[in-house]
Amino acid sequence: LPAHQLLDHPVCGSVHRAARCCALPTDDTTFRDENLARLSYRPVFSRPTHPETDAVDRAYDHCQQVAKEHARNFYYAFRTLPLSKRRAIYAAYAICRLWDDIADDDLPLSEKRRMFAETRRTLAATLDGDALTPHSPSLTPRNTPPEFIALADATSAFGIPVRYYDEILDGVESDLIKDRFANFAELRDYCYKVASVVGLVCIEVFGYDDPKAEGYAIDMGIALQLTNILRDVREDAGRDRIYIPQDEMAQFGYTQEDLKNHVINEQFRSLMKYQVDRAKSYYERSRPLFDMVELESRTCLRVLHEAYAAILDRIEQSGFDVYSQRIGLSVSEKLLITARLWVGNVALGIPVVRRLRS
Repeated sequence: LPAHQLLDHPVCGSVHRAARCCALPTDDTTFRDENLARLSYRPVFSRPTHPETDAVDRAYDHCQQVAKEHARNFYYAFRTLPLSKRRAIYAAYAICRLWDDIADDDLPLSEKRRMFAETRRTLAATLDGDALTPHSPSLTPRNTPPEFIALADATSAFGIPVRYYDEILDGVESDLIKDRFANFAELRDYCYKVASVVGLVCIEVFGYDDPKAEGYAIDMGIALQLTNILRDVREDAGRDRIYIPQDEMAQFGYTQEDLKNHVINEQFRSLMKYQVDRAKSYYERSRPLFDMVELESRTCLRVLHEAYAAILDRIEQSGFDVYSQRIGLSVSEKLLITARLWVGNVALGIPVVRRLRS
């Protein structure tokens, strides 16, 4: 295909950020099991009536535009999904982007807190259907942010447990007050909230039958977030956020001052190698998830996994120099990964049992 047609292809459409964790500690399995136990309670909202269908469609269009403009690594993967799933994933991405922007914005802490409180109120009201009925005096499609309208529709369509959103908000909002992590246990909990729970939302859309898929989604979310953290060391330090565990920095003799001054020495390389090896172990542990989601969703999952694992490899190949440039993949590399995995998945042609939705 000519280049301009490639970029319009459903697999190869055009393109920041979606969500933000060492040998593994012996309590790692316990951590995952505890979170899976919490998942056993899965309340979902019944599907609300949507008299404002046009408003819902416009909301999804807005979310797609947000993903297209900002999801540098995710958008290519999203484009491999069928329309209904793709729109739901756009909504999840756009709402997470909105919340991340509140946390990262250059505003007084009190204003950010106010905005998060308002976000929680709007989220609850929209998921109740108030923004999409003519009987709500405060919320209407005209004054409700489109991200919330699209998310409400996707939530009811795919039976996404609404408490996932509260967990994601808890994690993102914690960035307002927590900029250091004493140990990996603290960091892992943060990664679970801002990334693993996003993964749990995604597999509800992807479709799965085996409950073990949830544990693998948690592992993959941590892998992706650890990669983000290692790639964005310089950017986060500029916001006075250091996600690498403090006890591990001390173990390798690398100080906060070294990090802020972008010092690359043997201590730093050893510290980063430790972090990369741990992230790789999470990628490896999450691989069984590929075959647990519905066939039509597998390419999206594989593209995300392979693209982020490639970024991790590139960090290592650079000698762990994450200070001089932001390490990533080129557009052509992302297109090639997406096309190769999509073609391979289509060739399988194996039907899977669709998960029954209540």
